[in-house]
Amino acid sequence: MISARHLALYWSGDFLAANALIGLNLLGALLLGMVVGYERSYNGRAAGMRTYGLVCMASTALTVFVGYAPLWFGGATPQLSVDPTRVIQGVVSGIGFLCAGVIVKDGLSVSGLTTAASLWAAAATGVLLGVELYAAALLLALLSMLSMTLVHEIERKLPGRAAFDVCLTFHKDAAPAFEEMVDVALAHGYRVVRESFSITFSDSQPLWRFGVVALDRSRSTSPALLAQELARAHDVARFSIVPVRN
Repeated sequence: MISARHLALYWSGDFLAANALIGLNLLGALLLGMVVGYERSYNGRAAGMRTYGLVCMASTALTVFVGYAPLWFGGATPQLSVDPTRVIQGVVSGIGFLCAGVIVKDGLSVSGLTTAASLWAAAATGVLLGVELYAAALLLALLSMLSMTLVHEIERKLPGRAAFDVCLTFHKDAAPAFEEMVDVALAHGYRVVRESFSITFSDSQPLWRFGVVALDRSRSTSPALLAQELARAHDVARFSIVPVRN
């Protein structure tokens, strides 16, 4: 039977010490993941500080709690006749399919990465709650929420390089040489991501699609000015400039 004394057990002694140590591991994992993610964010990649921080922290949560098996379910683990880690493996596998379903890729623009990482973190929070490590689960949920709000503001204010997915549709027989386009991009402060370049034809009109990364966010031509210049170009029939986002 559950009593107040039984509930107080989770917030005292070995339980509180274990939750505190797990919490420190979660905080350290979040910070280290953010450091790695900043490099990707700085170079205009889709996955940034929030995604890397959440994944690193959730992976830590799903690993570190295994070392505290004697404290699972209020210290009743020795009486268990099944292995809870097998259930956890099923949860992790199932949430992986769900995470994949929320990621959408359109050219170089990828959306849903942070949502997928937050689902992963939510699954880890549920696992910690399931084995009755309540304080650690509460801290993981709090850190996940903060990483999706405050970290976004921090990431926005840090130096970085804007990235865009550019689509240009030229009039028939009007497409320039690729190197000319590279030189034009450099003149406006952008580097063309050569491996992203693709050409398709529709109604005898060549469609060029490629990614560009700003060499210096403060000195590169703004997308609005680029759009004005493209609108005046006689060779370009249609165009789109879409920020690469996550």
